[in-house]
Amino acid sequence: MNMTDTKTRRKRRVRAKLFGTAERPRLSVFRSLNHIYAQLINDEKRETITSTDSGEVKLAESKGKTILAYNTGLIVAEKAKEKGIEKVVFDRGAYAYHGRVKALAEGAKKGGLKF
Repeated sequence: MNMTDTKTRRKRRVRAKLFGTAERPRLSVFRSLNHIYAQLINDEKRETITSTDSGEVKLAESKGKTILAYNTGLIVAEKAKEKGIEKVVFDRGAYAYHGRVKALAEGAKKGGLKF
């Protein structure tokens, strides 16, 4: 069993327990080497409500990838509030709730989203 198999299995195991609706969409996180991405997804209609990434954060206010992820969480919370969304289901994907993923979640909570 190689790394991609275990990552895929972990991702499916997490997603099997989560489902986003129009009232409470799924906040999905993708982490690449340099950036972090977040989407609010309505699984009933299979559509993305809003999305953001770390490229939208001003680099002057963020030093380091963890702070960048935190500020990305604040932005996704702001965009969700504009759409009238206050509650979400957090989907960490295949990543541990640690480091940048945790920072994004804390930023979204600070921005007013409830998990």
